[in-house]
Amino acid sequence: HTTTIPARLSPSQRTDAILIAANILNALDYVGVMGVELFVTPQGLVVNEIAPRVHNSGHWTQNGCVVDQFEQHIRAIAGWPLGDGKRHADVVMENLIGDDMDRVPELARDPATALHLYGKAEARAGRKMGHVNRIVS
Repeated sequence: HTTTIPARLSPSQRTDAILIAANILNALDYVGVMGVELFVTPQGLVVNEIAPRVHNSGHWTQNGCVVDQFEQHIRAIAGWPLGDGKRHADVVMENLIGDDMDRVPELARDPATALHLYGKAEARAGRKMGHVNRIVS
């Protein structure tokens, strides 16, 4: 439901996350953009999803980086130089699902919040309607 950057991980969890992602990439002999979504559980990190593309867990880059994941992807496939993908702000990205759309007017009042609405006509339970990026200090 949310992605928090920087992640609140212990040093050992951070190392585990890097090793898990590296093992996946190496096993697939992968080159390109891949999202590796991990859940933090009491038992350790669990891979929820791998996506060979830009991914919603990286939507925070739209407001936290000079060049977001979408532009970086286009640059890479077009053979252009990659842009500056370094994080310049801490961000919490929250998916807007179903009835979360009722909160849009309230969310829009926060000047540190960027709304990214997908233009879908009907909000239904479980349907992703957009996301919100909040810059945090």
